[in-house]
Formats: sequence, C-alpha cells, structure tokens
Amino acid sequence: MQKRAQFRVDGLGCAEEVLLLEQAIQDRPGIQQLAFDVLNARMSVTFDDKVTSSKTIMQLVLKTGMQAHPWHAAGSDEPKQRVMTNRRFVITSVAGLLLTIGFASHVWETSLLQALRGQAVPFVAQVFFAGSILAGIWLVVPKALVSLRYGHPDMNLLMSVAVAGAIVLGEWFEAATITFLFAVALLLEQWSLGRTRRAISTLLDLSPPTARRVDPSSGEIRELLVEDVEVGSTISVRPGERIPLDGSVTKGESSVNEAAITGESNFVPKQPGAPLFAGTVNEGGVLEFEVLKPASDTTLARIVHMVQDAHARRASSEQWVEKFARRYTPLMMALAVAVIPPLLFSAGWETWVYRGLVVLVIACPCALVISTPVSIFCGLASAARHGVLVKGGKHLESVAHLRAIALDKTGTLTFGRPVVQQIVPFNGHTKSELLERAAAMESHSQHPLARAILYRAEKEHIVFTQADEFRLLSGKGAEAIFFGKPFWIGSHRLMHEKGEETPEVHDRAVEMEDAGHSVVAIGNAEHVCGLISMADNVRDGAPILVAQLKQFGVRHVCMLTGDNEETARAVAEVTGVDEYRSEFLPEDKVCEIEQLRKRYGTVGMVGDGVNDAPAMAVSSLGIAMGAAGTDTAIETADVALMSDDLSKIPWLIAHARRTLSIVKQNIAFALGLKLLFVVLTLVGAASLWMAIVTDTGASLLVIFNGLRLLKA
Repeated sequence: MQKRAQFRVDGLGCAEEVLLLEQAIQDRPGIQQLAFDVLNARMSVTFDDKVTSSKTIMQLVLKTGMQAHPWHAAGSDEPKQRVMTNRRFVITSVAGLLLTIGFASHVWETSLLQALRGQAVPFVAQVFFAGSILAGIWLVVPKALVSLRYGHPDMNLLMSVAVAGAIVLGEWFEAATITFLFAVALLLEQWSLGRTRRAISTLLDLSPPTARRVDPSSGEIRELLVEDVEVGSTISVRPGERIPLDGSVTKGESSVNEAAITGESNFVPKQPGAPLFAGTVNEGGVLEFEVLKPASDTTLARIVHMVQDAHARRASSEQWVEKFARRYTPLMMALAVAVIPPLLFSAGWETWVYRGLVVLVIACPCALVISTPVSIFCGLASAARHGVLVKGGKHLESVAHLRAIALDKTGTLTFGRPVVQQIVPFNGHTKSELLERAAAMESHSQHPLARAILYRAEKEHIVFTQADEFRLLSGKGAEAIFFGKPFWIGSHRLMHEKGEETPEVHDRAVEMEDAGHSVVAIGNAEHVCGLISMADNVRDGAPILVAQLKQFGVRHVCMLTGDNEETARAVAEVTGVDEYRSEFLPEDKVCEIEQLRKRYGTVGMVGDGVNDAPAMAVSSLGIAMGAAGTDTAIETADVALMSDDLSKIPWLIAHARRTLSIVKQNIAFALGLKLLFVVLTLVGAASLWMAIVTDTGASLLVIFNGLRLLKA
C-alpha cells in the first residue's frame, strides 16, 4: 500500500546532501518517490509500506552521516535547531582558539614573517594547528567519506582533499585556516538559513497560544490552549487582543486589524455574523464569537503550511542551478587534478599541486546552489506577509513573465453586489415615497436587487411596513397591497405588460439599461410611479489597476464576463481594458484563455477561485481574489489575494520581478567570482586561505542579498 512520510533531516542544508540522500535511498526496494525542501531541511518519501518502512528509511539516512526524524509542525523542531547551531558554534570556536594559539606559538618560536608564510613550523605549533584542523573538519569528513563511497564528489570531499593536500605540502597554517573559515561559513550559513525559515514561521506567533472560552450555561470564562478548543465553542476577545481562532461574531461590535491575513491596512468593522480570522487584532470593543475551525485548520495555519510547501514547487531557475552544479563540481575537480603543466612544461609539481588544491576549495558550489532557493523562499514569505499567497517558486516566475491578463467582472473589477444608482419618480410621487413602496414589497424577497433596495432604504432611514397579500409573478416581479391599494414592482417587461409605459418612462428606462443598469419599475392600477436603477459598482482601484498593468509591460488586459453586453461595455469603458467578452459561459472563458496563451504566451486569469476555476486551471497563472477564509479559492488558485485589494496584483508583479532580479544577480556573482578566482589561481595570484575567504564571502553575500526580499 502506498504511503507518504515526511522527515526532518539534520545536516540537510545544500543540494550536495540532497544528491547523497537520493543515491542512498532512491533505488532501494519499495521507494517510489523522493522530494526535498532544503530550506526547511525536509524530505518527503512515497513508499510501499509492505516492502519498506519509515524506520528503514531513517536507517538509510543515518548511513549518509545525517539523521532523520519524523516531521512535526512548524516551530516544534526549533529547540533542536538551536542545539545544532550551538554545537557547531562550540566546534568552530574551538577551531578558532587552537588556530590562534598555534599561530601565536609559531610567532613566539620563529618570527611573524615566517608564521605568515607558514615556514619552519615548530612541533608545538603543528600540534595546535592539527587540533584546529580536527575540530574544523569534524563534521565534514563523515559526509566526505559517504560522497566518496557513492562516487559523487561534493563540497565536503573537495574540502577534505584540499586540507589533506595542504598538510602533505607542510602548509599547516593554511590547512588550519581554511578548515576554520569553512566551519565559520557553515555556521553562518546555518544561521542565515534558520533566519529564512523563521521568516514565515513567525506568522504562527501571530496566533495566541490560549483562548478564553465562555461556558454556555454559567457564562463563566475559562482559559484553554487553542488546540483544546472545540469547534462550536464561544470565545471572548477583549480590545487589543489577538483573535485566537477562525470564527463568526455572535455578540458585540468592534473593528479588527486584519493586516496579518489580508494585508489590508484599514481596520474592518465587525458585528454579529461577520467572519473573524486567527491572528488578527481586535482594536475596538469586546467580541464574542463562535469557533468555526480547529487551530490546525485556521486560515492563518493554512497560509503558513502552504508557504512552507510552496518551496517544493521549484522555479525553473532553481532547477537549472542544481543541474549545472552537478556537472560543474566534477568538472572543477578534474581541472584541479590536471597535470598538464608539470608534464608538458616542466613546471614545479609542488606549485601546481598547491594550485590544484586552491581550485578544489574555490570549486565548492555552495554560493551558487544556495543563491536561488534563499531568494525564492524570501520572496514567497514576503508576499505572504503582504496578504498574497503564492503557491511556489515556479508561480512567482510566472508572475514576473505575465504578458496578458484576463479579469472576471463580477467580484473582481466590481464589488459583486448591485447597489441603487438612480431613483426617478413620475406622476407626482417623491423619491422617498417610491423607495418606501419598493422596500415594503421587496422585504419579502431574498433577490440581490431586493437586498439592494432594502439596503438603500435603511441607509436613508426610510420607515416602512410590510405590504399585504404579497404575490410573486414568476420571472417578472411581484404584486402586493400597500395601505389598501394594489401596487406592483418588476422588470421593464412587466411594466410593458401592464400597459402603463408612456414614451417618457420608456425613454428613461432604455437610457438606464444602455448604461448597464438593471431597471425596476414601481406602479399602481393607474400609472407608473417611478423607476429604480441598480448596478454593480466598479471598484475604485479598477481603472488604476489596468493602467498600472500596462505600465508594467502587460501587453493585453481583457475582461471576461457572463453578464449582458450593455453592462459589460459600461464596465469596460470605466476600467479601460483593451477588450471585453460578454455573455460568456465557463467553457467560453476556457477557450478565450487558450487563444490568449497562443497569442501572448504567459497569461494570468483573475477571478473568485470558484466559478472561474476552469479558466484559471488552463491559464499560466490563476489568481483568486478575496480568498481569506475561502478554502476553495486558497486550494485552487496558483496565487491567492487574501483581500479584495486590486493593487496587490501590480505590487506582486513588481515583487516577482525584483525577486528574479536578485536571483540573477546571485547566480552571476557566484559564477563570475569563481571564474575570476580560477584565472587568478592559474597565474599564481591566489592562495588557499584567499580561496576559502572568497567562497565563504560569496555564500554569505548571496544569502544576505536574498534576505533583502523579506523587507520588500
């Protein structure tokens, strides 16, 4: 039976270790698939549990010099990571101390010049240098032996060979120096990667560990761990406190800061029935809410888990770097052992062996391999902090390369709900009178147009009593008795059937419909009392969005909608899209997206993540609007905008392009520096300690360059 298990692998921090694990596990009986997340030190294994087991897999990992443990929730392994970092710090400190003592004793017994040149090393200094070498290479040699056994030269083997060669040549000081600096590099790399991991794990800290549950019978408040709170419980939150779980307000009114989830800077008003998200902050009065999801399934927890899983969907640049590194390392090792100069040009063997050792040191591909995943992961984490959930590095690359975007109308470019636009009375009636009669009859209905009328009546403080003898007219409207007189309300078609449509009323109704409005007529047995037009308002940021997309090089912006031609045309004119398609069914949207891909290549589809799912699936990049709390949208889209803020789309494009720019900078810098150093080595202008300083510096520079994205 197929089973999937995840492990945290101590010592997994580079693509070199990934290759070792693949060679140790991949071809074993029962193993079906391996996947690695280097930044989180995680290995996922799909296997046949009738043939092998998790215990067997952990034993195979142990043979590589690493150690595997069952994967736990984010943050649970943080103490273990600190222990590993502290152990490496102690070993590195010992190596540095012994190196310092050895160098001091060398200076004491000879001179500073001879000590710097590594000449005439006394026995006492050799002992201290040997101790420093042993401490510095203590964690390197086991992995080097494993890589040798599997026939794959990695950075650990390269370093071990370089150190051994330096000792044979009598370069004790340089051997101790490069092992110490290499240990420092690994320590700093582990620290920086830990910082990168914590960048997204800190989101979990937004959710408080406890919640105050209100007893339904006595009203007594008891504090519980969020993991122990059951769905359906009532929780109380005071002003200034973080909301511990997802739920729905049952009592109280307040405003909530939802920036942690949606990136929305403005406070959101909350009243009974409004949704609440774990990790957001109650800024106003006391709230009580019903818990709708367990702690492990809150919107915040899902965001954290998906960003952690997103790194498994690697960007093409990451895959290219890994493939290149696998060919690059053997090539550099072959260059290091080349003996052409001594054989053909009678060059000094000792000189060229030393230069070969320098090439081995600079050949370590760490800076190159780590340059891309660190930047991609930081880009994903930063986007999540801004309320944009990107499902993986490959999708972040797609965002940067967008050339066309299709936008759904309802709920994307518009708010997705009709509101009253105009109230036009006729035959001596007033606007308030017209709104009163419409609200009295529509109070029986749940239709969106009816809710729009009731909302306008409430906003204008219209007091009304429900009409009597209410009767629906299927597909047309309704009739009712209002203060003893019959009235009707309905569509243009119903008004025409009643025979009360005058030329003046007709012309005004057509004018409204041409503007993309839905028209509702109110009348009695004598005449038409008036017209009310309703439309779905365009979001304030929609025209700005379209303009910004074009500024960012998006060549084509179109709107796809199932709405009628008049409404679609009106929205298109306001927003400034290049073209629009109206009265489209879901399958029509799919066909249009396929045509756009043929014309422009990388195409994004922006919708609500549910009814636009087919079109989003065939697009290069599916973007869901307002996904906070919507499981379907978060699951189906490649990118989920947690709020309805349209400005997040151009922000994301700029952020994705900045991320790829940093990735390219890191790759170019790492490769260029190594190429330069190889040339310096061949002309005799480089040394072992210079090589390790350069390699260490390159690794740290590309990591810190990637970490800049956390402050995007």
